[in-house]
Amino acid sequence: MFSVAGASLLIPFLPMLPKQILLTNFITDFPYLAVSDDNVDEAQLRRPSRWDLKMVRRFMLVFGLHSSIFDLLTFFYLFFVLHLKEAAFQTGWFLESVITELIILFVIRSARTFLKSKPSLFLVLSATLMTAFTLLLIYSPLAGMFGLQQLPLMQFLVITGILVLYLITADILKIFFFRYMAKQTT
Repeated sequence: MFSVAGASLLIPFLPMLPKQILLTNFITDFPYLAVSDDNVDEAQLRRPSRWDLKMVRRFMLVFGLHSSIFDLLTFFYLFFVLHLKEAAFQTGWFLESVITELIILFVIRSARTFLKSKPSLFLVLSATLMTAFTLLLIYSPLAGMFGLQQLPLMQFLVITGILVLYLITADILKIFFFRYMAKQTT
């Protein structure tokens, strides 16, 4: 929501409609419910750990900032480079928002790189299903009901590139974050 407020100052329309925000939350909640059934890394099971609220605060700040930077990058590219109008812009950011929420779920579920930590089948299936649902919705007759429209190939490829970059940088940032935090506790 920080990004929506920031973008509202830069563009002449709402970056995402209220119904699109609600739909984003609805879509991404399903995979988050699967976290309760998720696999846990062996290293986390070896010894009990306590919640470190200072670390949680830092984690939220670092990854919130990271996500906001990517939101603003998406806003900038969609509006100032591709010169998209309201519905096309909102559709692009809707897609980016849903997928980044699903991506970050796989990145932050473990201190290890997401490639080395095996999520539960239920988590993978629910995230895959919601990604497919999102893409199908954009290209379905129901898209207009939510203020969405079909994305041209160039816009879709740009958003895909942003998502890949988001995944890679979030995973690298996580590795550095946990290394830094480990040094702080020793």
